[in-house]
Amino acid sequence: MKIESIKLRNFKAFKEIEMRDIPRFCVIVGANGSGKSTLFDVFGFLKDALTDNVQVALSKRGGFKEVRTRDANGPIEIEIKFRFTATTQKTKKEPLATYILHIEEKNGRAVVSREELKYRRGSYGQPWKFLSFSNGTGNAVTNEFDDVEDESKLRRESQTLAKPDILAVKGLAQFQRYPAVMALGQMIENWYVSDFHISSARQLPDAGYAEHLSREGENLALVTQYLYEHHEDVFQKILKSLADRVPGVAKVEAKTSEEGRVLLKFQDGAFKDPFLARYMSDGTIKMFAYLVLLHDPSPHPLLCVEEPENQLYPKLLWELAEEFNAYTDKGSQVFVSTHSPDFLNAVDLDSVFWLVKKEGATQIKRAKENKQIAAFINEGDKMGYLWKEGFFDGADPQ
Repeated sequence: MKIESIKLRNFKAFKEIEMRDIPRFCVIVGANGSGKSTLFDVFGFLKDALTDNVQVALSKRGGFKEVRTRDANGPIEIEIKFRFTATTQKTKKEPLATYILHIEEKNGRAVVSREELKYRRGSYGQPWKFLSFSNGTGNAVTNEFDDVEDESKLRRESQTLAKPDILAVKGLAQFQRYPAVMALGQMIENWYVSDFHISSARQLPDAGYAEHLSREGENLALVTQYLYEHHEDVFQKILKSLADRVPGVAKVEAKTSEEGRVLLKFQDGAFKDPFLARYMSDGTIKMFAYLVLLHDPSPHPLLCVEEPENQLYPKLLWELAEEFNAYTDKGSQVFVSTHSPDFLNAVDLDSVFWLVKKEGATQIKRAKENKQIAAFINEGDKMGYLWKEGFFDGADPQ
């Protein structure tokens, strides 16, 4: 699956923006306060809304009035266009689906005033609605993948949700008879929005089981143990990559203490005894965590990582950017925000967008649509140098 475009209205600093033709590796730059974190929070918001409900997702962000753009009227609007695989009895296609979500406040409570999922079954004509809900009631198509050639032949099943702040996608994504809804629900449920903290990654978790790195990284030792025990080939690749980037690291292991805590230990070739994670440098811990994330045997459909350059030596950033880009070869999509020219130097023209805040609202621009930047890149210049020299209007790093 792949997100092709995002349209936002009345979501925090985004009074009205649209990102189109989004690449698999998407890099966002911009001055502090321009909205980079807000853009990534759209993904976090949808995941929280799917996991709990819209009211909870808003409450985590200060409530409806804090999330809706200041002095704005109308609902919070999110529109995402994405491609997914659709297999009917006769064909296999990858249609472009559109998911629309509008959120309003009524009597102090958030409600989903509009939720739709639609796409074209053929090459022409208007998209067919396969999911349509408003204020807790609506319908979904149950013969979506049959070879129906006339929209009037679609069978629509009416549903009433328990509350009007629940996403219809949350409930219906559990049923195979709603394949497009299921695809969207699985994508949101499994995408990864990083909020990595070095202090969390140094924790000594209780013995347990974890296959995927958590949002803050507090289960790093458990995931290390899982990879070593169940995917040793992947684990060895991670160690080799870490050794190539951090000289001296010869071994990493996760051991369970007598107290039932999992200890993450790093072996430096210059010393006889291994070091506990809490004694290793921030950069080593963070690079190891990113390698664990990027070599996950079951890749996330979407990764969102803010400012990966923090705590890392600048020389490592080119290789880290290449690692993120390589992750897209697995069919995933990666969004990264950065303040690092060194990271940007490893990124191609098609990948870069930048944010500009004007009169309290954020606008989005694309590097490849700027003729001057495109000309410099075609002549062999690097993206990071151009950004540092002020060619990204309104996003000057100085």
